[in-house]
Amino acid sequence: MAENNDAHARIKTLRREIEEHNRRYYEETAPTISDREYDKLYQELVDLEQKFPQFATEESPTRRVGGKPLKQFGQITHRVPMLSLDNTYSEEELREFYARIKRLLPNREIPVVIEPKVDGVAVSLLYENGTLRYAATRGDGSTGDDITQNVLTIRSVPRRLKGKAPAVFEVRGEIFMEKRGFEKLNADRTEQGLPRFANPRNAAAGSLKQLDPSIVATRPLGIVFYGTGAHEGLALDKHSEFFPLLEKFGLPHSERWWTATSADEITGAIHELDKVRHGFLYQTDGAVVKVDSFAQRQRLGFTSKSPRWAIAFKYEAERVETKLRDILIQVGRTGVLTPVAVLDPVLVSGSTVGRATLHNEEELARKDIRIGDSVIIEKAGEVIPAVIGVRTDLRTGGEKKFPMPTKCPECGSKVIKDPAQVAVRCVNAQCPAQVRRRIEHFASRGAMDIEGLGEVMVGQLVATGAVRDVSDIYQLDAAKLSQLERTGEKSIGNLLEAIERSKTRPLWRLIFALGILHVGETSSRGLANHFQSLRGLMDATPEELQRIPDVGEVVGTSIHQFFHEPHNRELIARLEKAGVRPKIEPRIIASDSPFTETTWVITGTLSQPRDEIAEMITSRGGKVSGSVSKKTTYVLAGEEAGSKLEKANQFGVKVVGEKEFRRMIEK
Repeated sequence: MAENNDAHARIKTLRREIEEHNRRYYEETAPTISDREYDKLYQELVDLEQKFPQFATEESPTRRVGGKPLKQFGQITHRVPMLSLDNTYSEEELREFYARIKRLLPNREIPVVIEPKVDGVAVSLLYENGTLRYAATRGDGSTGDDITQNVLTIRSVPRRLKGKAPAVFEVRGEIFMEKRGFEKLNADRTEQGLPRFANPRNAAAGSLKQLDPSIVATRPLGIVFYGTGAHEGLALDKHSEFFPLLEKFGLPHSERWWTATSADEITGAIHELDKVRHGFLYQTDGAVVKVDSFAQRQRLGFTSKSPRWAIAFKYEAERVETKLRDILIQVGRTGVLTPVAVLDPVLVSGSTVGRATLHNEEELARKDIRIGDSVIIEKAGEVIPAVIGVRTDLRTGGEKKFPMPTKCPECGSKVIKDPAQVAVRCVNAQCPAQVRRRIEHFASRGAMDIEGLGEVMVGQLVATGAVRDVSDIYQLDAAKLSQLERTGEKSIGNLLEAIERSKTRPLWRLIFALGILHVGETSSRGLANHFQSLRGLMDATPEELQRIPDVGEVVGTSIHQFFHEPHNRELIARLEKAGVRPKIEPRIIASDSPFTETTWVITGTLSQPRDEIAEMITSRGGKVSGSVSKKTTYVLAGEEAGSKLEKANQFGVKVVGEKEFRRMIEK
């Protein structure tokens, strides 16, 4: 009895955890655990339900596929359900899969096809008489989101099939984000002050959930087709016949695929795939093994969730050993010192890694990382290199602990550590590294938006002494810029025009661009709305600052200290003298506006930049806050909404999607 009770309790816990992870993965595209960790939880639930069948239920996540369709898209019912595959990380279990289907179909040769498992977003496209009728996500396996307009922005997706097409042809595939494009997208998001995507799959999923196809069109998306759903007027006996058909119709498919008729040939194929997969445009996390014959597939059938004739083999995240030769310090905009590992270059997941961040002093101590150590490197999601461990058993005694410096390596000034924080900071506001980062931040898209003033240009300007602080940007002219490398007449003209345009940006952008510690976009907007002038903000008392929503004691103190530092007041005076006159945006409040006296929190990715959405709210009498509390009136949730959405549900705050928000705006 006790064993039954314990098992029942564990089953319920696992179901709750898996449902929550499903929600994060499918609906928010923001997973909090790795695929391997999820698979372990899932397998534990499968094992318990088999051992204790009295606790099995149709509502279990082991009986269902995917996540709920999003409300803001139209819905499409799949003509043939989109099922998911069983998976394994074990070659032994892969061999057992093949032995099992051999037992189910005795005395027969059973050819299988092995192809790359693309780490993307599963979709289904339906062509009627050769013309694309719709594209849909997997959704819950039966019903998915209508993403036709977004999919049509992908260049490799034909609106019409080549040649003579069947009456009905439903193709299944994976939409992915190209690996190089993903890196560029994240670099652009960093420059704009936006959160980075965790991996290419998340970036692809977030892109497809955009309500505005013009945004999707800017994303480097591709697609690979791997199977069929419903079809009429098409004679296919084997899956291996499918690839030439895709070629004939002009539909993209896997670069490589293999056939096998034994367990040894299957494992040989997945080893060969592992050697070549890093050269593909897209990220792969495994191989899919499918029975080739459709007649044999029909005889093998399905479980409630997966076909018995296919399995996904997942590769372990690639880990390699290398030597940690040194630890360098990188100095950020606010003076934070970040340790960076200098490694013997090593090939990981298809690219050479020579450096990896070590985050902070506490991370160094927790992992006991020392100069000279043999360390284990892994690429998280095959993109971001990380030091995940140390081979302490290989130590010779010559390894050295790395002490965080007491002086800044860039300028020699002393550094301090706030007892309440992990960060170690350089106290010299004129530190060259901080100057470079501050200028880059000031010119970024989320701040003063000075196009052409990126990292390379800023590095040259600071190195030559042409720019020592942000006010010097407005003293640049064609003569000074022409002395720099790789600057032509056209690029100089464009940069000077961008600098001139920045002089009249909205006040909140200037406040944010100044880089005041703890002051983000939301706080900057609130400060601009309250004070309506930079001088009013500069002269505010700590008490007055703390009465403003989203400011509080810590932020208020930081703002007061910033503007009472003589150097910063001199900087403001130089900006004013240079002609920087931020635009003041008075609040226009309609008496019947549904936004009057409301407080909003914006989270996730929307079809417009967040600052523009916030302007819509504040101009109608509402306030925009950076955090959810019981005083919040609405949470506007876009794609990739995470913890703020959870808090809204916890506090009972009304959550609105973008469609409902637009209806409120129209009122």
